[in-house]
Amino acid sequence: MEIIDSIILGIVQGLTEFLPVSSSGHLELGKAILGDQSVPEESLLFTVVLHFATALSTIVIFRKDIWSLIQGVLKFEWNEDLQFVSKIALSMLPAVFVGLFFEKELEALFGNNILLVGCMLIVTAVLLFLADKAKDTDKKVTFKNAFVIGISQAIAMLPGISRSGATISTSVLLGNDKTKAARFSFLMVIPLIFGKIAKDVLSGDLTYDAQNFTSLSLGFIAAFVSGLFACTWMISLVKKSKLSYFAYYCVIVGVIAIIFSLMN
Repeated sequence: MEIIDSIILGIVQGLTEFLPVSSSGHLELGKAILGDQSVPEESLLFTVVLHFATALSTIVIFRKDIWSLIQGVLKFEWNEDLQFVSKIALSMLPAVFVGLFFEKELEALFGNNILLVGCMLIVTAVLLFLADKAKDTDKKVTFKNAFVIGISQAIAMLPGISRSGATISTSVLLGNDKTKAARFSFLMVIPLIFGKIAKDVLSGDLTYDAQNFTSLSLGFIAAFVSGLFACTWMISLVKKSKLSYFAYYCVIVGVIAIIFSLMN
């Protein structure tokens, strides 16, 4: 993979992991536009590196929250922190189930499936429009909410469905506070990302070529820095109910992707 392509895809991953426009969908579009010819093993390694970068950016942004949760859990009491961590664990179950039992079916949907990406981006747009119209509250995420949000996260494994868009929209539509919804959405994905990375590493499917070190490093840096920016910006946008702007964007990109796929 060319260095400039690595930087571009790193920026795309960093921005779209947090902004509600689907990182997986944009990576598929980016690879199609850039004509990525990397073999599956190299592509998998690059994807793992980019996801690791965005996971680290999430940890940096929420470092105080994470440290507070760790301290609370170590008290071994059924306090608010342990309850929050339990809700995150509960929200992971649907995605873990899909990842374990439908991995091959899911992977088959990737690989320049631009038509599917376009259609799913429009679905994401509908969710964002609905969430933007929801009234703000001070309600916290409940255990029942956490599981429902987890189902939306599992559905968002489809290319073109925004994970952050789906989980935040679902949480807000369930009546939760928008800021709390964004916080829960970003924190709930951290263990999933590291779990997926560990699975890929242990599978033995990753191959490393020293010639790709520069491309991988620059892609990592681009994803990490852009992720820091996007995560901070997204929290602010959710508070101000500005999700409709991204809904319009998803519609435009979705329509273009559909037209592009039908013409090729």
